[in-house]
Amino acid sequence: MHPHSALPWTLESIDLARVEVAKVRHNEALFFLICSSSFIESGSDLYTRNLVEFFTGDEEVRQWLREHWEPEELQHGRALAAYIRRVWPEFDWDAAFASFWEEYRATCTLDELEPTRGLELVARCVVETGTATMYRALHAISDEPVLREITNNIKSDEVRHYKYFYQYFRRYREQERLGRYQVFRALLRRVREIKGEDGDIALRHVYYHCYPQRRDDVAEFRRVAGRAEQLLRRHAPIEMTVKMLLKPIELPPRMQDALEKPLASLAAKLFLH
Repeated sequence: MHPHSALPWTLESIDLARVEVAKVRHNEALFFLICSSSFIESGSDLYTRNLVEFFTGDEEVRQWLREHWEPEELQHGRALAAYIRRVWPEFDWDAAFASFWEEYRATCTLDELEPTRGLELVARCVVETGTATMYRALHAISDEPVLREITNNIKSDEVRHYKYFYQYFRRYREQERLGRYQVFRALLRRVREIKGEDGDIALRHVYYHCYPQRRDDVAEFRRVAGRAEQLLRRHAPIEMTVKMLLKPIELPPRMQDALEKPLASLAAKLFLH
């Protein structure tokens, strides 16, 4: 079932000395996207612990989470943080992450998970859809070669993670006799949470450490964060996003085709802030 335990790529294989700093250093919106992503990825160990506990008794899922998902997600955080330090050395990543973590860890509790394992696996598919979408967009935003290498590696990991979560979901869907409506409700709940919580907390703590003198200026934060979100939206592969989101509902092909276009505009508004 599982690939071998070695990471598909390693941070050590990325030659940060090759970074063409001038191609990205001026792009504040891109900095905000990379840095906020590095924060969330670097907190994956807490989320893994919650999921491992939630799946007590299912050793196959627990083993995959511990041996594959967690080390790969944490490596994403290390790679993005290393890139930030290379291009924006004046930014105190450690201090900014520490303040982010104080707020973010309160949102990562077992109580926040879905009521059943099958529905939580739907939520995981939504999260992996969002990350695959974001890293595909980050890959397209800049022609800086090292950033493109890192984001392409991470995107490939996230798509593979989605496939595992989806495979486990199908097993639990049968066990729990989940109907399409239940699956759709869980999917929509997680989309709304992504928009309202994770990304916003991360972007806010990047902003606090970039502009400490404007910490309480909500309008300025919204302007800066809005520019980052618009940049992401312009490059996001919305068709891919919609296909991945709809997959767990398992609609008949004709119905799925009919829904893809109208849902694309909804995904752009909801999923990408």
